[in-house]
Amino acid sequence: MLTFLISCLIMLIFSDFAESSEIEGLRLYRSPDRTRIVLDLNEAVRYHTFTLENPNRVVVDILDSRLNAAFELLDLSNTPITRIRTGVRGSTNLRMVFDLADQVSSKVFSLQSNERYGNRLVVDLYDIKKRTSKKLAGIIEQANRKIVIAIDAGHGGEDPGALGPGRIREKVIVLQIAKRLKTLFDEDPDFIGVLIRKGDYYLAHRRRTEIAHNSLADFFISIHADAFSSPAAYGASVYALSTKGATSEAARYLASKENRADLIGGAVSLSLGDKPDALAEVLLDLSMTATLSSSLAAGEYVLKNIDGLARLHKKRVEQAGFLVLKSPDIPSLLIEAGFISNPREAKLLSSNTYQQNMARAIYRGMVQYYLDNPPPGTSLAVNKTERLKTHIVLKGDTLSQIAQKYRTTVDYLLRYNNLSSKQIKVGQRISLPPSK
Repeated sequence: MLTFLISCLIMLIFSDFAESSEIEGLRLYRSPDRTRIVLDLNEAVRYHTFTLENPNRVVVDILDSRLNAAFELLDLSNTPITRIRTGVRGSTNLRMVFDLADQVSSKVFSLQSNERYGNRLVVDLYDIKKRTSKKLAGIIEQANRKIVIAIDAGHGGEDPGALGPGRIREKVIVLQIAKRLKTLFDEDPDFIGVLIRKGDYYLAHRRRTEIAHNSLADFFISIHADAFSSPAAYGASVYALSTKGATSEAARYLASKENRADLIGGAVSLSLGDKPDALAEVLLDLSMTATLSSSLAAGEYVLKNIDGLARLHKKRVEQAGFLVLKSPDIPSLLIEAGFISNPREAKLLSSNTYQQNMARAIYRGMVQYYLDNPPPGTSLAVNKTERLKTHIVLKGDTLSQIAQKYRTTVDYLLRYNNLSSKQIKVGQRISLPPSK
């Protein structure tokens, strides 16, 4: 009889464990304004959360769960968290207490499993800072201001984006291209580049456009690297926003894939103040119409410069409903630099030369667009005539390339600029002969 009772007790214990959810892994990410802790779960869970003061704490109770990971391994430096404590309540519930050095705004939400991750519970701790209105040095509202280009490297942090051969990650490749592009704009006296994401952390799409607004951006460029189920897919693409849906099945699929990434940040639909949703949507679409034509026009310039450097996936500017492009007053483009799922293009995307050439193609396209459409009050509007008479040498330029671009000859450029050699250097100004 005693043996039977012991056996029943053991079975009951193991039954309880079998029914318990399990935290299988922990990840921590730090971005400029937020600390994110991601709990990887073997199944969906129920949870409760609340905050305490004096001292500041965030408490999360997960029902019928047990911990099979070590919080001690998380690097809490540069976060508001001083310690993470865990304990068991009511024999089956797991309690987590986040002890905080500073006051934060917290948000806890669950995410269902997808093609990349299993079920997750996310704890976001937002820094509370006084909002100040800052304007970047050199771009305050005055005559002869610089044109500001916001450069967004897609994905980041817990969202790696697409994965290529050898586990090449999209989030790494696009940040490298974005930094190269910023350097090109910063070296141009009439432009300045602003990086939306400066490191390996995730930003929700609305937050990316908010940073662009705070930077007083004239244009928003989001850089990505495409992927498809077949490794044969290839080519670079340029996308602008469509307010009426995608222009092709490929564009529709791509927009859906990129938009789903916002679920990682728990983003919600944009609301325009106290306006009803239907009215807000109409107002948003109307306000976008003015910027959409600028986006499409600039996209054509960029596409022409990418053509020849990379094989084009589509020979026109595509349109799709990307959330990251939905800024009502900033023209914007999303550029797929190539297919990271294609072994040949993955190798190119990983090379310094291709990244620099891609950044240069985007830069040249934007400069050409703005030379034809200089914003009033900018230094480019003042310097346009002079700039059209000169070419600023970029890394990788050759005199023969410059001659071909401006439909002249190398000998003519040598004579016109009193050059004794075909060797040129970055930053050198090449005067251009009058058009014939």
